[in-house]
This record gives sequence, structure tokens and C-alpha cells, in this order.
Amino acid sequence: MYRRTPLSHEDMNPSRGPSGAAASPQRVRRVCFVTGTRAEFGLMLTTLRAISASEALRLQIVATGMHLDPRRGATIEHIAAAGCRVDATVPWPARAETAPVACAAATGRAIAVLARVLGDLGSDVVLVVGDRVEAFAAAAAAHICRRVVAHVHGGDRALGQIDDSLRHAITKLAHVHFVATPAARRRVLRLGEDPWRVHLVGAPGVDGLTRAAAPWSAVKAAFPQLRRRGYVLVVLHPVDPDPRLEQQRAQLVLEGLREGGPQQMVVLYPNNDPGASGIVRCWKSLRTAGAIAVPHVSRDLFLGLMRDAAMLAGNSSSGIIEAASFGTPVIDIGPRQAGRERNRNVIHCGYDPVQIRRAMKRIWRRGRPLRYACANVYGGDGAGRRIAQILSALPPDEVLLRKIIAC
Repeated sequence: MYRRTPLSHEDMNPSRGPSGAAASPQRVRRVCFVTGTRAEFGLMLTTLRAISASEALRLQIVATGMHLDPRRGATIEHIAAAGCRVDATVPWPARAETAPVACAAATGRAIAVLARVLGDLGSDVVLVVGDRVEAFAAAAAAHICRRVVAHVHGGDRALGQIDDSLRHAITKLAHVHFVATPAARRRVLRLGEDPWRVHLVGAPGVDGLTRAAAPWSAVKAAFPQLRRRGYVLVVLHPVDPDPRLEQQRAQLVLEGLREGGPQQMVVLYPNNDPGASGIVRCWKSLRTAGAIAVPHVSRDLFLGLMRDAAMLAGNSSSGIIEAASFGTPVIDIGPRQAGRERNRNVIHCGYDPVQIRRAMKRIWRRGRPLRYACANVYGGDGAGRRIAQILSALPPDEVLLRKIIAC
């Protein structure tokens, strides 16, 4: 069962009804963004606003996954706070993070529910980002329902991770690709996609990044004890489905960060992938002086924390993509981001306290933390605007839906 927001007046005349009947070429396209995490929604916000502003497009939003989990801050409220309407919610059980079997079962149920949602909403284009199971469920449902699938961040890599397989599977289900870098574009083309379907737009997550970040005064109001450039921001996600192993890894990371660097630490809870409960257990038992663990912060506050941190440590893609736009140094820990393009501000190490301590000392420099030039291989402003422009000028559905593998 899913929950749908009551229709507004403008929704009473759909361009495509539940039957899926085609409409005239002049119709306004309904673009349905399916989102499962706080981070994903935040990095797509400029794109969503550009879609909303387009006369040729009408934005729909379906929330699922972590957005509905009160343990992760029930971030569906942040969607409304950002000025976006949630058209439907698709349940995602909390137990899905406990084991791969539970996650697979939740994905299957979500595909079934999403198929009904897309039919009821009359969606024309389904917009997904990245490599998460929620995006895969949405792409699978949309493709089979003969909706156009538009995929953001195809062609990126996470070597050896399930994310890699899911991302490339979504690429093969997608009809339009919005890639972030030239290397990602080449990778999507090598997967056999038609060149006219692949658009190099940059990363939406760095779109308007510096303007979106909360000022230091707001960061200080939320965390009064922090000193600017005097703390580590820690964002660690699971790599393995075993919660005990992930708890041990989190403890190793803490051990490495306790000495030789800043004495203050802001620790954010992980996503809801299998194994996350072990990291959460570690953070809940955190007794390190000067350390604060929080389940969720708003995107603007997160960006402000990232900008003013001495360094970011963990394995979040935000360290690979967004941090460079602030010049913030990053300690990328473990294999989660292996194979991804990275900027000069990223130092990689394993789950080894000695390696982590060495990287931290290299950045910290006895209280004079290293900073980098604000240059980013993932682009700058304009990705959201470019995505909306391309969506508004797409060829007719019958052209898009007929995929011929080019290799």
C-alpha cells in the first residue's frame, strides 16, 4: 500500500492517464523524481527547481526509503520545507537494512508499488540518480511500464561494490543519460548506449553549492562548541552487510581520528544499506570527548559543516564530488569509492588507524589545516538548468522507448 497526496486543480487534466495512452506531441511532460535519501534529494534540488520552473514540464515527487524512517530524521519533512510537494510515498521497511535478503525483498515489493504509483500519477518521465536500490526499483518499474527513464550520474564507478552493478543496470534500463564527466560519458557509450541519448551536464550536487551552504553563523548556532576549521566531519556508510564487521570498522576509524588532529568531531549517521545498524551502534556508544553524533542535518547545514571543517573523513560520495568545490581536504577510507574520479583534495587509506592518523596529520599540520584550490572535475554551476532544458526538448516517447543496443 502507498500513500498519495490529494490532487490539486492543475492535476485534474493529466497529459497521460492511468491507462498509459499517448498524448499529443505538444503536451506538458510529467517528470517523476523518485528519491530515497536525504543526500540524494539535496543534491538534486537545483534540478527539481529548474524542472518546476519549466513551462514544458511538471514535477512530481515520490518519496521512499530513508525519507520515511523516523530513526533517520523522517526527512520527508525536509522535502516540503524545500518548497517541493510529495505526490506519493512508497513504504520501505526498516528491516531492509538488516540483511541482503530483506533488502532484495523490499526492492521487489517497491517495484510492484511503484508501478501502480506511476500509473496513477500518469508520469511520463521517471528521473532517478545514482546507484541505490530505490533508484533501481524505480527504473525497473518505469521501464517495464513503458515510461521514459532518465538517469543522473550514470557511468560513475564503485569498483567491486553492489552499487556498481546497480548503477550499470540502471544505465541499461534508462532512455536518457545525464553524466557528470567525460570519462563517465565514455563508459556509458561503451555499455552500448546511443550517443544522442548521453548528455554531459556535470554533477547536480555541485550546482550552486557555495550559495546553498549555510553561513558559519548558522553552523555555530547549531553546534555552539565547534571552532571553524577545528573539527573533523565524519560520514561513514556500510560496505559489507555484516553489522558486526561494520561496527568494528567504525571503531577503527574512530581510533584513527582520536589522535594527531582536531579534538572536535561531528559524526553523521549512515544511510540505510545492509550493515548500517553496526555503524549506528558504534555512533550511539560514542564517548569521545568533543565528538557529537547526529542522525541527520539539513543539506544547507551539511554543506556549511563541510565547508568549514578542517577535513571530511569516511567514505561518502560527498567527499569525492562536493568537497572539492570548497577546497576541503578529504580522507577517503576503505573501498566504497574505489575507481571513482577524484580531485586533488582526496587522500585514500584503508580501515587502518595508523594510515588514518598519518593522513590526518598531513592535513592538520598542527592546527594550520591544509586547504586546496576550489577546482572540481565534476563541474560547476548549471547542471540542473541543463537537465531541465534537455528534458523539455526530448523527442517523442515512441522514439525514446525504442532502444537499440549500439555495440
